[in-house]
Amino acid sequence: MTAVHVRTENQVMYLLLDGGATMNSLIPSTLDDFERALDAAEVDEDLRAVVVTGAGEKAFSVGMDITFLESCFADVHGVFLPFLDRLHALLRRIELLPVPVIARVNGLARAGGFELLLACDLVVAAENARVGDIHLQFGVPPGAGASQRAARKLGDQKAKALLLTSLWLDGPTMVEWGLAFSAVPRERLDDEVERLVAAVRGRSRPAIAVTKLAVGAAQNLTLEEGLRYERELFEKMQVSAADADEGFRAYVERRDPHWGSADVRQLR
Repeated sequence: MTAVHVRTENQVMYLLLDGGATMNSLIPSTLDDFERALDAAEVDEDLRAVVVTGAGEKAFSVGMDITFLESCFADVHGVFLPFLDRLHALLRRIELLPVPVIARVNGLARAGGFELLLACDLVVAAENARVGDIHLQFGVPPGAGASQRAARKLGDQKAKALLLTSLWLDGPTMVEWGLAFSAVPRERLDDEVERLVAAVRGRSRPAIAVTKLAVGAAQNLTLEEGLRYERELFEKMQVSAADADEGFRAYVERRDPHWGSADVRQLR
């Protein structure tokens, strides 16, 4: 059984997938824990980033639990498809969360674990991590978004190679392919994650949310549509939050800014 342990400190929420011998596999109660954490992240006005990682040194997450999968195949409509619907919704919530979500890939990430990291905004991987989608080895296609997110992140050729041939990528190859932001020796993983979260601590939460939304929409819009969308988001923020004016005043007055408490959910 994989539980999600939540720790929040210094404007960052850390989510630890802790599944012991199951290599942090996913079951319904794992999604329960994850959903509660995202509920808290959405309304925590002080939060600036979320970090997701796996317990231990072997795995980030190997996807759905093998024992649970047996019950899934025994009842596709009653168990399997409802679980996939929940996982789809969870991954979409990650993409729409108003703060960046960083995947700290400490080891093996496959199938559903691979689909989880695809939904994250930034990926930091250990150099010896192994990441891939192995659904086809078991006679099933991806079921939680890998075909769509991989194609958008990697392009047609690399996405098909990864999904159809069950390739495994190490950390440096993930960076080369555009699947990860950086790959570092395992002992430097925490330092690399800290380098990223330190850059968003103290920033305006509405400005972070708007920027993430705009960049996330770019691949699904034409340039003209994207420019209009950015303009709409910009206007929404100026009307609903005073952070832009405060940031300007703080810069001119050479002081730290004092951000407001605008509800960033209305900016979507």
